[in-house]
Amino acid sequence: MKPTATYRIQLQPGFPFSSAAAAVPYLAGLGVSHLHLSPVLEAVPGSVHGYDVTDPTRVREELGGEQGLRELARTAREHGMGLVLDIVPNHMAAVPRYNRALWEVLRQGPASPYARWFDIDWEAGGGRLLLPVLAGRIADEMGAMRVEGDVLRYGEERFPLRESTAALPLPELLDAQWYRLGWWRLARTELAYRRFFTVSELIGVRVELPEVFDATHAKILELVRDGVVEGVRVDHPDGLADPEAYLRRLDGALGGDCWTVVEKVLTGDERLPPGWPVAGTTGYDALHRIDGLFTDPAGHRELVHHYREFAGAPGDRGGYWEATVRRAAHHVVTHDLAAEIAALTRLAERVSAGDLALRDHAPWALRTAIRELLVRVPVYRPYRIGGDEVLTVRAAAGAKAAFTVAEEATAVDMVRDLALGRLGESPSRDAFRARFAQTASALRAKSVEDLAFYRYTPLISANEVGGDPGRPAVDPEEFHAYGELRARDWPTAGTVLTTHDTKRSADVRARIAVLSECPDRWADFLARVSGETARLEGGRAPDPQLAWVAWQTAVGFGFPYGDRLRDALLKGVREAGLHTAWTEPDQSYEKAVAGFVAAGPAGSALHSVAAFAKELAPYARANALGAALLQLTMPGVPDLYQGTEREYLALVDPDNRRPFEQGPPDERTALTRAALRLRRERPEVFGDSGTYVPLRASGPAAAHCVAFCRTGEVVAAVTRLSLGLERAGGWRETELSLPPGRWADLLDEGAEPAGGGPVPVARLFAARPVALLGRL
Repeated sequence: MKPTATYRIQLQPGFPFSSAAAAVPYLAGLGVSHLHLSPVLEAVPGSVHGYDVTDPTRVREELGGEQGLRELARTAREHGMGLVLDIVPNHMAAVPRYNRALWEVLRQGPASPYARWFDIDWEAGGGRLLLPVLAGRIADEMGAMRVEGDVLRYGEERFPLRESTAALPLPELLDAQWYRLGWWRLARTELAYRRFFTVSELIGVRVELPEVFDATHAKILELVRDGVVEGVRVDHPDGLADPEAYLRRLDGALGGDCWTVVEKVLTGDERLPPGWPVAGTTGYDALHRIDGLFTDPAGHRELVHHYREFAGAPGDRGGYWEATVRRAAHHVVTHDLAAEIAALTRLAERVSAGDLALRDHAPWALRTAIRELLVRVPVYRPYRIGGDEVLTVRAAAGAKAAFTVAEEATAVDMVRDLALGRLGESPSRDAFRARFAQTASALRAKSVEDLAFYRYTPLISANEVGGDPGRPAVDPEEFHAYGELRARDWPTAGTVLTTHDTKRSADVRARIAVLSECPDRWADFLARVSGETARLEGGRAPDPQLAWVAWQTAVGFGFPYGDRLRDALLKGVREAGLHTAWTEPDQSYEKAVAGFVAAGPAGSALHSVAAFAKELAPYARANALGAALLQLTMPGVPDLYQGTEREYLALVDPDNRRPFEQGPPDERTALTRAALRLRRERPEVFGDSGTYVPLRASGPAAAHCVAFCRTGEVVAAVTRLSLGLERAGGWRETELSLPPGRWADLLDEGAEPAGGGPVPVARLFAARPVALLGRL
């Protein structure tokens, strides 16, 4: 059974399979076709997310084990539902005491049967694998180490000892292992294994090797064959050596009839490679188009002006989006990804040494060329091998500008040709091309999502995965073109509004987006509350950037929850790295952030925040309901995050990963039930053969109505930029022409059906700012 709508549940020890099973009757009544489960394979004990897999051959015991998963599947089937699993092919937990495969590699070295599982460059470490786990330099930490039998202990960590080494004195014992324990800071420059982004606790897995694929996917494939699972979400395909080859192997192993979506983040007009055997992406591209409809482009420009004036300082805080991204990329590629650049440089040297025509490029020149080309990759990963669409001539020219001698700049041409696969095939060339693409995705994620998004913040609702803070607004024609493209090419791809990775839930973003329609009101509010709190102890923000973000976040919450607001802001300033950082925390600055939150947004100004949020509430409601209806009816399979069938206010993880709780229904719940019931009862309207036809309003307020018809049977219409609509005088004579037939209001059973042809939009939206119509 293919999904018509999925519902994402975050499993964790406090919410295991049995808890999910208890929620099934409620979700079935909501109209959900499939339960979408976060990773279910064995993970680090206590993990609240499950992406730190330790054993891909077993279902996680903390969640109820395989029996619990199979019982959940039976419960779901009894209620007409199936299961979709989140799978993690790219990495595993680099925690030896829990990861038995890695334990054996550390014990036996390259000869271990598990050594090929992991992406390790043994030559780089002189035949030993660096484990950056020590709190300080090894000379200072040896006193915390002890040998017990054939195990070396260091705090809670345990490491296997190479055969016949346990009796050696500790210094000799440490030198005799296949691994080298090192200070955690060495990971930035010395790491010799591929990791997930910059997370050294997650080690890359070589699923491109058939035997590794088979070993790490056997349990998932068994669950699919047994009918326990009917769909999969593939986490981070950009990290794989060859995503398309992996997906073809996966599709074949799944039998070609399993609904599969990939967590692929598309940038701008980038499209998913057409050869991938998947239903499409998980839906961040849809999130950007939906959110963009509710952002006023003119107001956003005014907001940027106010932001630059308020932030005051030059550089990232008062600069421009493109410049912020470029600076962030240079910072990440030089600092956070230094080990990855070193690995690419070694690969390039090997290619150069083996080809007379390419020889004599200095390592520093290769390293510079790699860095300068990587920061100019405008997407997460360059897929179009052999073309100039990603690594353009302009990008190469920009990279060459970093060189002072033209002859040395020819290293750029070599690196570019290697990255694009133009120099032929060989093990070293193929390895470079794959690693360059893998590093590009890590760089984009870290520099944009985890740095620039926290440094450039005129409208923080736009700073979401797949978004474009420099151009956040999407006009109706652009949205319709996207809907038509999806209906034609990816009709059953995923759509999302809130996920476990969104920095702010859809409802928080809907409230903040209203500020793009009233930038002057926002500026006045900001000046007022800043003045109110500045006189209080701790009430002055430690810097204007933080103040801007804090007050916007507080307005998004409506009624600030002090601890949750504080924690999200602290995470944000650490990610931004302007005043403090995860690895170099400034305790006095962070204390000032916490004090400001307590004294200001969550303290003396709490009522001012709540009052301002109340003023914006009608327009935020229109945004939130409109976004929800678009997601539920546009081409694709909507994935509802736990709790979002009603108002759901959450910030960045871990705030948004709290255990699922059923709450009281509200008007969003009624809308969700109506739309999901329609999808379940009329799958042909929304499925592979369904069509998408834009409906364009006419009249003075036509730009504020976005509507479309699905397969001639369902009409969805929403109000956009409702504050601007009110300011302009309302709908007045604006009309929407409905397709021929008689149309029932599916959100109001008592309403009089409408006939085809022109209908006053004011009548259509008389009860609520959205309308869902079904043909009688």
